[in-house]
Amino acid sequence: MTDANCDAWATGDAYEAYMGRWSRRVADAFVTWLSPPPNAHWLELGCGTGALTSRICQQCDPSSIVGCDPSPSFVEHARGNLVRQGASFEVASSDELPAREGGFDLVVSGLVLNFLAQPVAAVAAMNERARSGGVIAAYVWDYAGGLEFVHHFWQEAVALDPTATPLDESARFGAWTQTHLVACFETAGLVAVETTVLDVATRFVSFDDYWLPFLGGTGPAPTYVGSLPPHSREQLARRLRARLPVAGDGTISLRARALAVRGVRP
Repeated sequence: MTDANCDAWATGDAYEAYMGRWSRRVADAFVTWLSPPPNAHWLELGCGTGALTSRICQQCDPSSIVGCDPSPSFVEHARGNLVRQGASFEVASSDELPAREGGFDLVVSGLVLNFLAQPVAAVAAMNERARSGGVIAAYVWDYAGGLEFVHHFWQEAVALDPTATPLDESARFGAWTQTHLVACFETAGLVAVETTVLDVATRFVSFDDYWLPFLGGTGPAPTYVGSLPPHSREQLARRLRARLPVAGDGTISLRARALAVRGVRP
């Protein structure tokens, strides 16, 4: 889910290969941190392919959950992979979120806010959909070096092509710190705001396991790769193969860090 024209988010299967497998791991950590009560009513902004939605269903026994995303392809993918009573998906962006009589107990968003043109307005919209005393929570990747497999990619991409510097996600989203998240939530009218750090392992079984998802055309870095001529893609792949910490068995072990925030509707 994004308002940025330079990012393509069209294909659910490609997203799963590139980011979805790691999104599910960080969703587990996020839900554990929230420690929500069972039988709650949930609303999710930017559900994507359903990584967070599925974890909520598995771990939290919700009475209902509505996942929203502006990408019809992502919503179709999520519907096809999560069939559970009380779970539903809608094509909707932050300015058209569905409402519930009495409000939702929890309104959440995973790996979305930094892509939105007006994130404070999106959090305010989430706040409006929550009941009094309801919880609003979100998390974003720590793009300032904390998402290592993406950080390595852009380091080599920019070294080869300095004109790609503005596309580097650490440059675009590096300002999204815990302090920034707190300010975003408090400006949107939330109280009792707190943050945490969520770390997960990202282990690739081979270089191809790392590299091939960048050819899928879904997400900022894959969108950039898709714009390159074949010889430039091959050169970038060679540089990354030389840069990454490849173990003797061919695996590549990296880390991914997300920053989470939650607050309460007064």
